Amino acid sequence: MIETILDLTPNLASIFGVHSEKVHYICPVMEKIERFLKIELPAGQSAFLWGPRKTGKSTLLRTLFPNSKTYDFLETDLFFRFSNRPGLLGEELMALDPDLLSRPIILDEVQKIPKILDEVHRLIENQGIRFVLCGSSARKLRRGQANLLGGRAWRYELFPLVTAELKDWNLLDIINKGMIPSHYQQVDARRSLRSYVQDYLMEEVFQEGLVRNIPSFSRFFDSVGFSHGEMTNYLNISRDCGVDSKTVREYYQILIDTLMGIMLDPFKKRQTRQVITRTPKFYLFDTGVAGTITKRFINEERGELFGKAFEHFILLEIVAFRSYHNLDFEIGYWRTKTGLEVDFILGDGEIAIEVKGSNRVESKDIIGIRTFNEELYPRKSIVVCNEPAERKAGEIHIIPYRKFLEMLWEKEIIG
Repeated sequence: MIETILDLTPNLASIFGVHSEKVHYICPVMEKIERFLKIELPAGQSAFLWGPRKTGKSTLLRTLFPNSKTYDFLETDLFFRFSNRPGLLGEELMALDPDLLSRPIILDEVQKIPKILDEVHRLIENQGIRFVLCGSSARKLRRGQANLLGGRAWRYELFPLVTAELKDWNLLDIINKGMIPSHYQQVDARRSLRSYVQDYLMEEVFQEGLVRNIPSFSRFFDSVGFSHGEMTNYLNISRDCGVDSKTVREYYQILIDTLMGIMLDPFKKRQTRQVITRTPKFYLFDTGVAGTITKRFINEERGELFGKAFEHFILLEIVAFRSYHNLDFEIGYWRTKTGLEVDFILGDGEIAIEVKGSNRVESKDIIGIRTFNEELYPRKSIVVCNEPAERKAGEIHIIPYRKFLEMLWEKEIIG
């Protein structure tokens, strides 16, 4: 079981008399939540663990590898010591007890010191040491042409909480507070969510030097709220931000590289009907963060805003499911130029999923998925909704969202 740990921002850390390093404290009201992700490494195998801020990466690693030697590069002394002399890592490890050295060595916030990966590579090759390298973004490593170990480390990703990890959950809580552990377990997370967004911009983007034009990126970040979950019009967003469309594309890539969101490409299988094939959709990694950026708070399970947030929630569950089960299917969407649409197409058109927030799905609500079903013959056509009971409408399977999620995590939808 895992206790949720809160990371204090530098300003809050200074109140407690601690400067320039990560501070942990266990919030007494937090419940213990066992995470779905497991990292099992055979002899000689290392791993990267990536995940957005505060999703619980450090806590997970302490739980999975309680007796491993850990280096946290958010600690100021460690950061400066190894920044100046990356080779010091090998010297210190060679002095460890052989039993401790046989366990994976944890390097937390590894993106802070890109040069240390050359030393990690050497230690993997020459000494057979295993590492788990943890961080919130590989972008700085790639930009600095850091050694990403050439396939010597498996990739894992930790997401915010998912319903398979919770004994009981409330849909409106998930939509409004999101599933970052510390936010989800607060009574009112709005202030924490605002701070999270501000901390992301300051610590992950600006302080790491990922952008040069800070005002334009801030305007872009605000504009993400207007286009979230919609087809992405780079030209319109570039006008709002005062930069060219190429820069807007780069800004989106920053969000993706720092694990703040994903792009959904349109389903491109050859077909007779005129369909959208080039315009992607962008979704943020958490419903609570999306609500904060869009200034949205939903009080009831109905209406257009609820429908969009509900669709977002279902997508995030599918994305986490795919990663945690190490599956490789594509996730896209289908839309014709006349406006017919299916929210999610999984694999090579195997599964079509339409998400409806209503508690009564009418024939007019499923025209898009019915058309897709008739033209491309998916193995399964599913409408996820708020209805109380499962039913069939011809070849279309209408499933209440709780039942759908149970089936998803049991690999009954795909897998």
